[in-house]
Amino acid sequence: MTATQKPVCNDLKSILYVEDDVLVRDMAKLVLEVLGKFSVRECNSGYGALLAVVDFHPDLILLGEPTSECGHLDTLAMLRRLPRLAATPAVFLTGLPSESDIARYRQAGALGVIAKPLAPMRLTAQVRSLWEQCRPMAL
Repeated sequence: MTATQKPVCNDLKSILYVEDDVLVRDMAKLVLEVLGKFSVRECNSGYGALLAVVDFHPDLILLGEPTSECGHLDTLAMLRRLPRLAATPAVFLTGLPSESDIARYRQAGALGVIAKPLAPMRLTAQVRSLWEQCRPMAL
């Protein structure tokens, strides 16, 4: 998604979650599924994400810290090359992001950033809050 493309944000039901830290990934997936009632497809790498979306159509992409073979900006770029994911909203999960990092993520088309370490009891609300920012305003 480029800065001129607008994401399509209707109802948030499914999330693709890319995170290479298994403990963080398991905790976040559990919270998002149990508290958020989302369908979450998890993977541990950018290439795993490409495989995961063969039969999964996420409403939102959550990208954790850079994976071993490629960074999260590279992962988002790979996913954006798939026409059905070109405008899928993305959120970055990263530790202590600087203003320049946040600007770079927004330039890449991210809705926003959630800082790590994740707060399990706030994660669902943080995701929903960012999601609401891209929903069309009711008339």
